[in-house]
Amino acid sequence: MRIAEIFYSVQGEGSLVGVPSVFVRTSGCNLRCTWCDTPYASWAPEGRDLSPPQILEQITPHKCRYIVLTGGEPMMFRELVPLIEALKQQNHHITVETAGTLWLDDLPSGSIDLASISPKLSNSTPLERDGGRFAQMHERQRINWDILKTFATGGHGAILDRQWKFVISTREDLTEMQDLLDQLNAALEPAHKIQPHHILLMPEGIDVPTLTDRARWLAEICKQKGYRLSPRLHVYLYGNTKGT
Repeated sequence: MRIAEIFYSVQGEGSLVGVPSVFVRTSGCNLRCTWCDTPYASWAPEGRDLSPPQILEQITPHKCRYIVLTGGEPMMFRELVPLIEALKQQNHHITVETAGTLWLDDLPSGSIDLASISPKLSNSTPLERDGGRFAQMHERQRINWDILKTFATGGHGAILDRQWKFVISTREDLTEMQDLLDQLNAALEPAHKIQPHHILLMPEGIDVPTLTDRARWLAEICKQKGYRLSPRLHVYLYGNTKGT
């Protein structure tokens, strides 16, 4: 499994924001988001191949319960399954951050404490970046309804909790997000429908002024709709840098 970086920081996004966590960032992604803030794990993947035992060796010294498996797209790698199994044996809390386009069938029951699913809206499609050569591929793959349903219904028992995180640039993105949620909820049984408090709105941006400006009006939307606002705390603390 190619790994771009392993580092100890605080969770910057989502419901566990501020929690000290070890991040394992896989390198490689099936999408090419135009605003991707980790191009070294997507557009130009870096890193080296590590086995699950080698990854555990780098995690253990931090003596941290919370582990975040992120990317890139961690669900690309079948080695993620034995890695998660080993981490659960050590009583770690596992968050998997994913775009929700891929699934691993061998994940054991209760192995993912928190699935952080971030379906990509059309604001992610790279129409101009790199000459637009990835736009068609990205647009074709960014939404996989069957896989989103798998996540929403608990991943055959593998997932204990879920959050749905949407990257928002403009107010028009909110309409697209709602259309996606309406279509997904229409395919789900009542017990699995995505409720407002499961939805996190995260401003798109890699600098503090942009994030602050967008967070202000997104906060008002959250107050109206019952959504949750997700900051990008690591950018406020450290800037847009690796290992944070």
